[in-house]
Amino acid sequence: MRVILKPLNRFPALQDLLTFVYLEALCCIFPATIMLSLALSKHLELPIPRYDFMLLVCLAMQAVMVLSKLETVDELKVVCMFHIFGLSLELFKVHHGSWSYPEFAHTKIWDVPIYSGFMYASVASYICQAWRRFNLKFSEYPSWTANLFAILLYLNFFSNHYIEDQRWGLALALIVLMWNTRVHFQINHRPHQMPLTLSFLLIGLFIWLAENISTFYGAWKYPNQQDVWHAVHFSKISSWALLVILSFVLIAKLKGIKSSLQKTRY
Repeated sequence: MRVILKPLNRFPALQDLLTFVYLEALCCIFPATIMLSLALSKHLELPIPRYDFMLLVCLAMQAVMVLSKLETVDELKVVCMFHIFGLSLELFKVHHGSWSYPEFAHTKIWDVPIYSGFMYASVASYICQAWRRFNLKFSEYPSWTANLFAILLYLNFFSNHYIEDQRWGLALALIVLMWNTRVHFQINHRPHQMPLTLSFLLIGLFIWLAENISTFYGAWKYPNQQDVWHAVHFSKISSWALLVILSFVLIAKLKGIKSSLQKTRY
């Protein structure tokens, strides 16, 4: 990659843009594999049910990423934790009719295929890899209040079936809370920065686009997609952005705990 970009030394902005795209592609290998497998499995004659096939793909891809060192063992632990969190959320949401997995599978628990947890895990995989590849640092990050809001966000995904949805109130509070927080990253050893809240929104937007593709290929279905596919409503962008915030805060907390343990040892 460095050899390819070397002739662009006179154009650092273009060089950084191409490097950014390349690194983002590396960070997205896990979710991209899920998306591609969903698309291909829709048209292939499979010897096993499709959702079972997706589970095997996710397990195989996870093994490849660790063995090839695209993902570290610590990152694997985070991914596994998010698989459990995601699967728990799926079990609750499917039970309450928020969406459904209409196809048969042997690896279903209460109508939820086990592979579905990997879709949440792939978001965690992306954040972990971006953190490492871009050497992320943060300024004016509200640590303890962010932890509190992460708990409230996760609870809201469950409680909105019983009380009024607090999504927009939490989103507004987070914007105010993180208004001055900036994420600092490096590309080709040159520093860059952007508002942290903007990064959450952009990631949420791309996940929403991926969700449209996933539902089109039948990964799951919302109630209004049972007979004819319809685009996922724009409001889901906010849900995904909030989920990204939750994922980020949890990963930041885990990294902080690990850093503290390392300092204690030395």
